Amino acid sequence: MQSASAHSLSNKATLLRDLLKQVSRLFYTTLVVVPADVREQVGVAYLFARAADTIADTELIDRPRRLGFLHRLRNQFAGDRIDWEQVRTIQQAVGPLQQDSAERVLLERLDECFEIFLELLPDDRRKIQQVMMTLTQGMEMDLSTFSGASTADLAALKTLDDLDRYTYSVAGCVGEFWTALMCAHRKALANWDVQQMSERGVRFGKGLQLTNIVKDIAHDLQKGRCYIPETMLSEVGLTPQDLLAQRCLSQLRPVLSKLIRMAVEHLDQGWAYTMAIPRHETRLRLACMWPILSAGESLKLVMHSPDLLNPAVKVKIPRSKVYQIMAMTTGTVACGYAGTAYWGHLRKQII
Repeated sequence: MQSASAHSLSNKATLLRDLLKQVSRLFYTTLVVVPADVREQVGVAYLFARAADTIADTELIDRPRRLGFLHRLRNQFAGDRIDWEQVRTIQQAVGPLQQDSAERVLLERLDECFEIFLELLPDDRRKIQQVMMTLTQGMEMDLSTFSGASTADLAALKTLDDLDRYTYSVAGCVGEFWTALMCAHRKALANWDVQQMSERGVRFGKGLQLTNIVKDIAHDLQKGRCYIPETMLSEVGLTPQDLLAQRCLSQLRPVLSKLIRMAVEHLDQGWAYTMAIPRHETRLRLACMWPILSAGESLKLVMHSPDLLNPAVKVKIPRSKVYQIMAMTTGTVACGYAGTAYWGHLRKQII
């Protein structure tokens, strides 16, 4: 007969799988490769981050109220108690406005995410609390910096330091979370220098976020957001408003090249991070290889796209390429030699 504790764990795992399948089948497919003893923690953290992102992006709610709802969500990670009334307020106010069914389901079931969260080990809860505090602060920074929602209210980050701070807040901090979580649960990482690997993990996350920034330039501009710092644009005689004209792409290329090189250098640290994972930790290696190689393929597209400033064109690698990367690395059992050869080949096509 199954014990009450085992039954609870089984129910929790089933509930989490169901939620993840409804919210993101691609993420669920990727999560399957993560070792079982850290899968729930990663899954719950993803759901919370996705919920926060959904709140921040709900344009049918004015910006001050979105900031208020983000603040309410962040408060749930500031202590040891969940304010269920505040959670319900977020659900009732934001959930029904979602046009995307996955995001609507996520907000409707946000309370269940917190129920799963409360059953995690205290140390794991603290790690999720820390990363969520930073992520939500980054999203609040985003909403405060970009006060409009269209080209009429276009605003930009000012300096490279602002860009670096932003990429840490919305992605680099995830590298710290991942490192702390894996070192706490995977015996194979017991000899890691946690500080050094955490720093590499931060750069890993920054590289992924920079990739998103350069490939989504045109779409972000339409939302009133320019993540390319004004100081970099001024070096080539451009302003954020100039980027609304597709003919400026050739003039922008030197700036793009700098940002792409920065992204690749960050991803190089991500690759070093990945190769520091022992070979027999195949699942962990694959979970790190996939986003780096996918980002590399995206950067290759950015480098050669003639339509990067055209909002009607989405610069995105096809899902078939993602599955090809997954099949190749899985087929070689996360072989460092084969993976490094692939990454090296990609780098040569990017910079």
